Amino acid sequence: MNPTAPSAPQGLLSLSPIAVFLGLYTAIGLAAGDFYGVSVAVPFVAASAYAVVVSGRLLRAPLAERVAIFSAGAGRADLLSMVWIFVLAGGFAASARAMGAVDATVSLALAVCPSGWLLAGLFLAACFISLAIGTSVGTIVALVPLATAMAGRTGAEPALLTAVVVGGAFFGDNLSLISDTTICATRSQGCAMGDKFRANLPIALPAAVVAAAIYAFMGHGLHVEPTAIHLSDGAKVLPYVAVLVAAVAGADVMLVLAGGTVLTLLVGLATGGFGPIGFATAVGQGVLGMGELIVVTLLAGGIMELVRRTGGLNYAIQALTRGVGSRRGAETAIGALVVVADICTANNTVAIITVGPLARELATRFGVPARRAASLLDTFSCFAQGLLPYGAQLLMAASLAGVATIELIPHLHYTWLLGLSAALHIAIQKTKQPTKA
Repeated sequence: MNPTAPSAPQGLLSLSPIAVFLGLYTAIGLAAGDFYGVSVAVPFVAASAYAVVVSGRLLRAPLAERVAIFSAGAGRADLLSMVWIFVLAGGFAASARAMGAVDATVSLALAVCPSGWLLAGLFLAACFISLAIGTSVGTIVALVPLATAMAGRTGAEPALLTAVVVGGAFFGDNLSLISDTTICATRSQGCAMGDKFRANLPIALPAAVVAAAIYAFMGHGLHVEPTAIHLSDGAKVLPYVAVLVAAVAGADVMLVLAGGTVLTLLVGLATGGFGPIGFATAVGQGVLGMGELIVVTLLAGGIMELVRRTGGLNYAIQALTRGVGSRRGAETAIGALVVVADICTANNTVAIITVGPLARELATRFGVPARRAASLLDTFSCFAQGLLPYGAQLLMAASLAGVATIELIPHLHYTWLLGLSAALHIAIQKTKQPTKA
């Protein structure tokens, strides 16, 4: 079902559940004086109930049918796949931590990282890993526990080090040839991945260089104490190494996390890190620790399905493309479309799939090369997703680090720079007379 765009009052009413969530989330956080003090699931539950009620005026459907639509959105295959990843990630992260992998890896990192270069080194490591494995979620799962442990050893803010990892994770999410966003963007625009990579690199690389310089400057205030490395702890790093190598080799992320958890058990038993009961307890706690994130993911999927079915997304798309008359305007519209779609879906891959056909139509009409359109779709979707406080990446990073998502946003220097770089590339380009189809 792909409803036509509704009138302005209907479109705004359809989009209002998103505003209700954002308003409640902000109000509750400010009232409590702590954005992490009250579960983010609370405003999501309220917004979900509001979405079901208000959709009755737009769909003219009974309550049971509206609940069924909400449930279908929450049960989408892509969302449930993300839930299974959350479950496996929680078990792997918790068992690795209980076995001592985090402490061993942090000790190794502190030993080899020059004093003052911790932030920049962590950012570049996240960039490299995410570029290799093509997933921001996998990078966050692997590195955030290490980043928070480093924060405890260096006195740095956990939110800062976590944000460094998140920024680097989106570098690879945007550029990697095996990233879901790259695959969807290139397919939707009909261009080769290599062409899209070459068009994308001049946007992302300068942002990464400037971000690394900023982190290098900020890191000079951090004093890393010399750390001794014990050979007996070297084996405890193996689960992280194995996960990264397997992911680089192109293995499915679920298989990678499941295999990493099994390897953690074997290494933990061999090194005395824990026994079978300790392993089982850690895995159970890790899975349960993802409970809030899973609930929020399902609720968000239900809300966004109601927004889509009531025409809110179509309304936003038509409003943003009204008045486009040049290549620069078309590129701006493509970027704005995917940002709005990402805000509505909280999933950058789904956002690209949603607006891809319209972006291709705009690109064809106004002479935007397919590789350029694909690059803009991917870049702006990662920009939006990388700042979304209810997006899976920030929620997972905040959950693993024990901070609020809102605390990460001011430190996401790479994400802000990526958006600025993309906007500048649109603004300063030399455009020819548009060729209208």
